[in-house]
Amino acid sequence: MLFIGIALLIAIGIAVLIGADAGSMFGLTQEQTAQVVPLVILLIVIAGGLFSRRRKFSELLGGVILWVGIFGIAIVGYTFRDDLYLIAGRVFGELRPGVAIVDSANGTATFQRGMGGHFQVESHVNGAPMTLIFDTGASAVVLTEKDARAAGIDTDALGYTIPVSTANGTGRAAAVVLDEMEVGGIVRHKVRAYIAEAGALDTSLLGMTFLETLRRYAVTSNALELTD
Repeated sequence: MLFIGIALLIAIGIAVLIGADAGSMFGLTQEQTAQVVPLVILLIVIAGGLFSRRRKFSELLGGVILWVGIFGIAIVGYTFRDDLYLIAGRVFGELRPGVAIVDSANGTATFQRGMGGHFQVESHVNGAPMTLIFDTGASAVVLTEKDARAAGIDTDALGYTIPVSTANGTGRAAAVVLDEMEVGGIVRHKVRAYIAEAGALDTSLLGMTFLETLRRYAVTSNALELTD
């Protein structure tokens, strides 16, 4: 009990120093150190339990090494949390290619190439979730009739007068303006688009009327990067 009391006093002392604007510790900023303090307090209290009763030296040493290792892993994980987040995002992106790996600091959204060789892009149009295919050959965003209906567009009231070439052959489309599009956290309003007539298109396309609003977009062998 005496050791636990001393440990708590030490932990409280650390917290007081932080609150008193004592500056950075161990290369961490004051804010980062303040976030680590609860973990330090918890580990000190748990480690204090190791000394609350008599133990064999080997058992005591093993316990100390265990908690030092846990503390070390926690510090390393905290230090490299941004890198670990990006790695986790890439793994998740490989499992679900259409989901963006978002880097808010650089304003980028990255998509992994799908098994079929295309870049599937999960997006929201007028708040409705849908999957688009990245296509620089499309002069505009093109939605299927089904996706257009999901986005709240009255497709029955449209005039399909614009000839378009699709994978299914030649079809017709109607020109519209989408109130809002969101792709990988990048939001655009009043985006010009086409709505393909029923049966003319299998999948909606992410075309140039959205891409040209970006600062840049780049394609590598396995990744598509959009920069706001």
